Amino acid sequence: MIYYLTQNQGRIIGPISKLLGFIMHGIYELLSAVGIENIGVTIILFTLIVNLLMMPLTIRQQRFSKLQAKMNPELTAIRKKYEGRRDNASMYAQQEEMKQVYAKYGVSQMGSCLPLLVQLPILWALYRVIYAIPAYVTKVKRVFFPLAVGLLGVSGSAEFMQGLGGANMYLAQFQNEAFTEDQANEYAQNTYIDVLNRASTTDWDMIVEKYPEVDNGAEHVVTSETRAKVESMNSFLGMNIGDSPSYTITSNWSAGNYLMVLLGILIPVLAAATQWLNTKLMPQAAAASNDPNDPAARMANQMRTMNLFMPLMSAFICFSLPVGVGLYWIAGAVIRVVQQIFINRWIDKMDLEAMIEENQEKYKKKMEKKGERTQNMSQYASMNTRSLASYVNFSGTTLSQEEKDAALEKSRSYYDSGKARKDSLLAIANSVRAYEEKNNKPR
Repeated sequence: MIYYLTQNQGRIIGPISKLLGFIMHGIYELLSAVGIENIGVTIILFTLIVNLLMMPLTIRQQRFSKLQAKMNPELTAIRKKYEGRRDNASMYAQQEEMKQVYAKYGVSQMGSCLPLLVQLPILWALYRVIYAIPAYVTKVKRVFFPLAVGLLGVSGSAEFMQGLGGANMYLAQFQNEAFTEDQANEYAQNTYIDVLNRASTTDWDMIVEKYPEVDNGAEHVVTSETRAKVESMNSFLGMNIGDSPSYTITSNWSAGNYLMVLLGILIPVLAAATQWLNTKLMPQAAAASNDPNDPAARMANQMRTMNLFMPLMSAFICFSLPVGVGLYWIAGAVIRVVQQIFINRWIDKMDLEAMIEENQEKYKKKMEKKGERTQNMSQYASMNTRSLASYVNFSGTTLSQEEKDAALEKSRSYYDSGKARKDSLLAIANSVRAYEEKNNKPR
């Protein structure tokens, strides 16, 4: 098994990336089995599968938004009740009443945030896998591997590779890490593969010109042949998904290939448009107020701001990132739009009133049980050896004085033997007895 140092090694993102990488590896293997070895198609199918797996979180978030609309009048009434009162007692009382409303409707105060918090590391791991596909897909790595090993054995190649776009972060890290000889050799190979994977068309022109042929010790590698295989994997609608849209536009404009220029422009535009459409279809939980102490209102306001600026930021960022990243964003947004249409129809058909009544019944039973536990705890707290002796036996018959004394003596003997748990009711009762006897207090 190859030890990939180029995979994400984070405690949270790392394991998620490996799981998602396993899924992408499986997709590529299946496509390869039917003669399709294309990274663009793999990214689209990969995005589809991951979004389907995340659908339960999406449904939960949207159902919360629907319930939020029902809760807002009650939450607004509570805020008005405590309006202008900022003492600790009033603020605490307000929070407690709001908690009861959320509990009554069967949702959490942070119900809209939790799905997003769960999705965040998944989305970051998705980006990591797509940005470093050779680290997770074996067949893609094998295309780069012979050339990477050959270049590694050429004097001065490290300095040359470091001059390519996107290479500094890898080679600089390699120079600053401490490895054993075997680890260093393997990490160096993977580092070269990472750089080759990020290489643009211009970078490949320079590599082929500088190193037209290399010998990796096992075979003679022609650099142009490796480049052709990489371009075949990266080709999608005539574009190289390893190039950025800005490079696609400028390079094809000078060559007079205006169709490719149009495609280069469409990638960031579609990334922004599809994300905007996605947010418009999602039901948003409207903030009942701008109260900074209300986490739901604060989150709703932040979400509205993000929904306005994120599509524009996506378009701006897409211009400089590889087309493959933009393709992932577009595919994900389109898939979510289709999901939203069906989910919205399903939620609109749900009987929210029946759901609320069911949640209210559950809340009522929960509060009744909580009240019973509170009452029982109050009873236990007031017990001592004297009150224990006056209790009835399990059959419900009142104990005689002789039976009371015998039961009490039995409990004392068991406690004195050291077998009783220190946190048990018996131990607490006998501690009280010992204290009373020590201080000559009558029981």
